[in-house]
Amino acid sequence: MRTKQAGFLYGLTVFFLCTASLSAAAETSLTPLTVGVPADRCPIFYKEHNSDTVTGIGIDLMRIAAERAGFAPTFRYIEEENVKQALDSPLYDVVLPLGSAITSAKGKHTLVTDNLFQTPFTIVTVHAKRKLSLNILHVGMLESLKGGADTIQQLYPGITITFYKTTAECVHALRAKKVDALLHNSYVWSYLLQKPAYKDLAVQPLVMFPMDFRAGVTETPKGKALIEKLNGGIATLTDTQRQAVILEYTPRSLYRYTAADYLYRYGLFLLLTLLLTAGSITLAIIHIRTTHLKHEEKLRQLMNQDLLTGVLSMSAFRVKAKELLRSHPDKVYVLSYSNIRDFKYINESLGMDAGDELLCFWADKGKSITTDEDALGRIDADHFAILRHLDSLEQLDADVKSVVEPVRDFFINRNQEIRVQICTGVYVVTPDDLEDIQIDKMLDCARLAESRLRKNHKSNFEFYNEEQWKTGKLVVDLANHLPAAIESNEVQVWYQPQVDYTTGIIIGAEALTRWNSTNRGWGSPADFIPALEETGLVFDLDLFVWERACQDLHRWNQEGKHRTVSVNLSRADFAKDTDIPNHFLHLIQTYQLSPDQLHIEITESAYVDNPELLINTTNRLRRHGFQVEMDDFGSGYSSLNMLKEVQVDRIKLDLHFLTETGDQRKGRIIIEHIINMAQALGMEVIAEGVEYKDQACFLKELGCTEMQGFLFQKPMPAKEFDMLASVQKV
Repeated sequence: MRTKQAGFLYGLTVFFLCTASLSAAAETSLTPLTVGVPADRCPIFYKEHNSDTVTGIGIDLMRIAAERAGFAPTFRYIEEENVKQALDSPLYDVVLPLGSAITSAKGKHTLVTDNLFQTPFTIVTVHAKRKLSLNILHVGMLESLKGGADTIQQLYPGITITFYKTTAECVHALRAKKVDALLHNSYVWSYLLQKPAYKDLAVQPLVMFPMDFRAGVTETPKGKALIEKLNGGIATLTDTQRQAVILEYTPRSLYRYTAADYLYRYGLFLLLTLLLTAGSITLAIIHIRTTHLKHEEKLRQLMNQDLLTGVLSMSAFRVKAKELLRSHPDKVYVLSYSNIRDFKYINESLGMDAGDELLCFWADKGKSITTDEDALGRIDADHFAILRHLDSLEQLDADVKSVVEPVRDFFINRNQEIRVQICTGVYVVTPDDLEDIQIDKMLDCARLAESRLRKNHKSNFEFYNEEQWKTGKLVVDLANHLPAAIESNEVQVWYQPQVDYTTGIIIGAEALTRWNSTNRGWGSPADFIPALEETGLVFDLDLFVWERACQDLHRWNQEGKHRTVSVNLSRADFAKDTDIPNHFLHLIQTYQLSPDQLHIEITESAYVDNPELLINTTNRLRRHGFQVEMDDFGSGYSSLNMLKEVQVDRIKLDLHFLTETGDQRKGRIIIEHIINMAQALGMEVIAEGVEYKDQACFLKELGCTEMQGFLFQKPMPAKEFDMLASVQKV
């Protein structure tokens, strides 16, 4: 009955509060308020099952008071070890709970609100009722309770407190008699002691005292104003409302059994069940094995033969092919992988029976050219593989006439206007393959050649290219390893300084990536960037680089170092996200940067691929205040019309024209006119790839003084760049 009454009171309270909140929201907008709370206080603070929403007694009461005070509170678990440390964090506007005003972990004075409600604190011991006095007790508490522990120490000066990181450590210390008792909120004890393994623990109701439940901030003018405003909301809470909220949570069974709990409680029963089950399974297995022995040979035959065509199955083909290569090391072998283009269309238009007839015909033609020194198998569907020994190179042409051409005309010879197109990838077995025979690897190589043939809309056959296999392996390896490499700090963001050549002062840096793989060592971006572009994962890498650059800029800003970093935006990024400008805007807002600190380099070739999208993106970035640079200008995609259509802030000049190849005099003339033209169009110019002093002097004579290249510094880790930039000059 009490629970129903409490539920009714709580529902009534929530109804009036919601009505009041809606009315207030109509008049004014609420001020956002981030409230930090500890994560180990169910039912005071906890997350609902299958939800990230933080709830509980303290949450509901604080939300009501905050909304009445004109705030829109959001609650998040504190990342620090305890409330005292959380008080020093800028992540939270206010922190819960404090029993009284204390000092923060950094020694700052704090301000606390009026009492939201009183929480009963009591102790737990291993045995039931004992006569205990808090003033002479040695108690164990969670580290997250250090803020409340200060208040307890004030109330009971003779108490001794030892802190532990987890409840399990606290219980272990109690059982080991390292402490006399454990101290915590009584509501939390009602939750924790539902754990079966804690059935030997008992609450001591005679040793109980009330603790205030307050919100706190460090003592600042802003903090004082915040506390005063919250006090206004707290003052509107009635005892009836407080009790309604408390009664809403305390009757609930919030504790959820873990696997360890079930094992602890039902271990003996589970063991007996397991033994009985194991016995039954053993008897069943013996029966099944006895039955299957009669059919084993038949099943083996079925496994080795494709039921439709009669050729080898995939597993049998793999075994026979390996045996043939091992038995005939002096013969030349090729392994081919064949596929019918648009076989699905044949099945849909002519029917499955027609498709099956075609496959059987193809298999029969294949059998007609094979000997005991060859292996023919059906991989799956319309995919066949053949390991064929070659007595001469002309034999391939003969096989095409004997097999491929009849299959190609299979339907035409039956008065149906469909020509079958077969794509075949061919892998030549090498002497190295015979040392470690890997049929699957050879098949993959042949499949890769067939895939390339099919993607180019061709038929017939194509030989495998070893270099492409290596690239394919690298692509797969990098694609699978990139997330873990970022997480483990294998992928790093380095910075190459940009300087003013006339003064030697560092004016910025370009953010670049380096990958220190545990398997391959330091990798060149020239190797892994194209591989990631091929899989579309370069966007994930760029997201990481952009955010890490913003994190570094934020850290330097806090240290009083206002710096500029250029980050690259590639055409592959637009395939993943066409709303790039808002992404960059969100980054600088998150890390409290000014737009001028982040320069966006867009590769010149990207404008050629999709000029309309890139022009729109450039304009939006510039409206947000970002500096936009056209990267690699002069690298081979240059277009004067592009400069007319696209307004960028700076051109990043590629010194391709000043390399040793070609007419140096003409190259210098082109460089001179590009610089003059860019400046006349109101664009700044920075030269990249500057390696020699005579290049730098030449650029300076033309009025281009901003440069980047090995002449000044190579790319370096953030820490080294910070040290270098701190002295201002290179």
